[in-house]
Amino acid sequence: MLTLSNMATGIIAFVFSIILSRKLGAEGLGLYGLVMPVYALLLCITTDGIITAISKISTVYFSRKEYGNLNRTLSSVFVLAAAWAAFIALMVVVFHRTIAVHFVRDARASDALMILSPALVFVPLSAVIKGYFYGMGQFKITASVDILEKILRVVILLGTIALLRPESVAGTVAIAFFALALGEMISLVTLFICYRVKKARYKGNGGARVKSRIQLFFDVLVISAPLCVNGVLSSVISTVCALILPRRLIAAGFSYREALALIGRFGGMALNISTLPFLIIGSMLTVLVPDVSLNISRKDYWSAEERIAQVMRISCMIGISTAIVCMVIPETLGRLFYQRSDLGAMIRFSAPICLITFISSPTFGILNALGKQNILLKNSLIHSVQNLVQTTVLAGIPVLNIYGYGLSIMLTSVTSFILNMNEIKKICEIKIKLSDIVLLILAGTASWLAALAAGNLLAAAPMFIRAAGIVTVCFAAMAALSSVGFKGRAET
Repeated sequence: MLTLSNMATGIIAFVFSIILSRKLGAEGLGLYGLVMPVYALLLCITTDGIITAISKISTVYFSRKEYGNLNRTLSSVFVLAAAWAAFIALMVVVFHRTIAVHFVRDARASDALMILSPALVFVPLSAVIKGYFYGMGQFKITASVDILEKILRVVILLGTIALLRPESVAGTVAIAFFALALGEMISLVTLFICYRVKKARYKGNGGARVKSRIQLFFDVLVISAPLCVNGVLSSVISTVCALILPRRLIAAGFSYREALALIGRFGGMALNISTLPFLIIGSMLTVLVPDVSLNISRKDYWSAEERIAQVMRISCMIGISTAIVCMVIPETLGRLFYQRSDLGAMIRFSAPICLITFISSPTFGILNALGKQNILLKNSLIHSVQNLVQTTVLAGIPVLNIYGYGLSIMLTSVTSFILNMNEIKKICEIKIKLSDIVLLILAGTASWLAALAAGNLLAAAPMFIRAAGIVTVCFAAMAALSSVGFKGRAET
């Protein structure tokens, strides 16, 4: 359910990015891409760790029928999160001009920063309620609300642009963040109503002692604080990396506008296409955290290991399939989604990026699920610092330019995978066998040939039909062959 809903919301968000790219152009999308890391950093300060902490605690309380402790935890965290988020949002309203000029280094980001400030309150409060529903296994509610929010964001964007008709890039970027903030507000109101309805159905505390609010908040803080520190430090470095990228491209010989256009095309378009299937992996990781936490609390390590192995296998399958599609029809994808003929090389280059990151990224979620927040913090910092240093060096080389940024993503993902897997193996018996690698290579080769064959058969078909056919054949072949191979190996 969560995978399907996340795919739906991801597709809507993808449509939103396509509309945004056509309204903003490559330069405007680059400016949008400079504001988003700042927004992400501010969200880390107000939100990071809340969903994970609440979902893990809710899972335990709900399984024990300790509804009193569960509801008191939610109300306590909700009030404190609201106060903290409101303070951060106020600081942004007061200093939005300073942030735009001295940090983003583009005064045109000023209005966008001020307009997005209310979202800094809405998102953390929504995260508290979402963690509650995730812990209870109520995925349909959060899924429905997410879909509603994404649809409204598109409607608000198009409606506001049609009404105000902004003439500048800065005005259109500001409207994009207005749509984001208003969508998050509606999402929060809807989630809160659903929470009130659900809360009335669960009463009592299963005979257990009702803890004090201070103790309940401390239980959440113990889990969320390391994650928050991890998120903030990593996000600070990532934000610096995003803001320094235009300067390094300028050092490589491009003008500021050309640098923004390159960032918009590569990060806002090419990578946006190639990383779309990660929605499936993200959905699995959302469910993985409370699931593995519950298995660990029951000392059912075998089930936890099987769940982790399943996530890693599926991540490999999705990564290989996505890379194949990006290699087979890069120019078609660029024209189909963004109506541009200059994205082919970038999409093709993103194929190994998505392959490596799709395999590496789940290991961070697995460490989180295993309760290794301190190790997660250390490895995330190594990842972020390595990415910053490599981006600074590689993106400034004229022959590499924006591709140096992509190369940095690949190298840091390889390092993170090695570090994370070494730690995971200390707890779970996750063995990477040569036969598994050979099986995936053979399945990938067969899927590549199947995709090429489908492309030849559909050569005369309309562009959308041909692309859809290739994607379907590639993913289906990879899933079928890998599943049969792993199942046969397990039986023997």
